[in-house]
Amino acid sequence: MAEPWPSYSSSSRGKKKRPRSPNDDATSSQGRTENSTSLEDNLIFSDTLIALQLMRTQFPKLEKVVTQPFILQSQLYSSVKDRTQVDRDLESLKKDRVLRVFKLNTGQDDHAIMFMDDYLKQMESAVRRSKGKNQDCSEVFEWFEKYVLPSKLDVSIDHLELCSLLSNGGDARDKHITLLMNAGLLTRQLIDPNMYWFSIPSIGPILKGLTQGRKEVLSLLNRRKYKEMLLSSLEKTRLRLSPLDVRFHLRDLIGSGQIKTVQTATGLLARVSTD
Repeated sequence: MAEPWPSYSSSSRGKKKRPRSPNDDATSSQGRTENSTSLEDNLIFSDTLIALQLMRTQFPKLEKVVTQPFILQSQLYSSVKDRTQVDRDLESLKKDRVLRVFKLNTGQDDHAIMFMDDYLKQMESAVRRSKGKNQDCSEVFEWFEKYVLPSKLDVSIDHLELCSLLSNGGDARDKHITLLMNAGLLTRQLIDPNMYWFSIPSIGPILKGLTQGRKEVLSLLNRRKYKEMLLSSLEKTRLRLSPLDVRFHLRDLIGSGQIKTVQTATGLLARVSTD
């Protein structure tokens, strides 16, 4: 029997204190983020969970797409320099069911991190849309939330294990899995059709913008004589091809190593990596 979702743990180091929401540490340092919202002043953190919470509050407001905030793993690597500690913290937070990690189709190493509360809200919206189209077999969504999500913390699951976990709720059939896929909760892997990725519903348009925005930011820098620009100036640029803001893309590109930062007398410089 799966355990109910727990409250948020207070630290990425595994210590249990009072329950908290994803906003707690971010709002406790609200004075800092309100008075200094520039990327340069909010780039580096020593604590994984605090970095996640702040980036969650800074997730861009999107006009045409309704989605809960998510953070790219590359963005986390740009803000917390000890990658080994980040990976350990993410594993701990996954086991505590504070968050989930999802494999994205935008790149081999692209992963999105979403707080569990946010993911369940995103899932709820997808389930409402799916039930509106088809009431048949809709009980599978309850089985998925109750038996699959708490038991399987990886980014993927194979067909037999998925059916086994769903069968805790009832007679799981292929039509149930098809409904989960149509709702955007699972994506069948191309290499192995017996494997599924867990997925975030309704973020397809955002992922398209993520890919295009990366190219646009890099193109902007590559057109410069020295392929560099002050971070403070670059952050003010409005992108044409992505619904996400420049700060979102900069964190991603810095964390993935495609852009490096150099401290100068006039401020932090963003430069295209040549390594």
